[in-house]
Amino acid sequence: MDSSVPFVLMLLMCSSIIVEAQLKVYDLRATDLPTVILLTTDAYVTVSSGSTSLGKTSVRYNDPNPWWEEEFSYFYAEENDMLTLEVWDVDLLFDDQLGVCRRELKVGTYQHDCFLTKGGTLHYTYTLG
Repeated sequence: MDSSVPFVLMLLMCSSIIVEAQLKVYDLRATDLPTVILLTTDAYVTVSSGSTSLGKTSVRYNDPNPWWEEEFSYFYAEENDMLTLEVWDVDLLFDDQLGVCRRELKVGTYQHDCFLTKGGTLHYTYTLG
């Protein structure tokens, strides 16, 4: 029997193990959010990993370039889970969704820019590991 066979079998077994890791989402900020008839966006962001909601930021009123101090952590995240960030504008009757950012999680630290469908860009950083 080839001596490399046990090594290959061990490698295959290890690669099928799902590893849970700490996810941290932070440094959320937006630029150039839309202004409608002299009204500036009152924005907040919701954050989720897979089907688990990690929470939402505070509302930044009258700010087309908001920055949020909140950090979101989740211990049970797995590589290839979907990270979803939704940017919303607070309105009297109902909140308007400005855009959705989705990213498949990878181990490491990454900075991303996401262009929002109604205008503006969401910038964020996440670490998985």
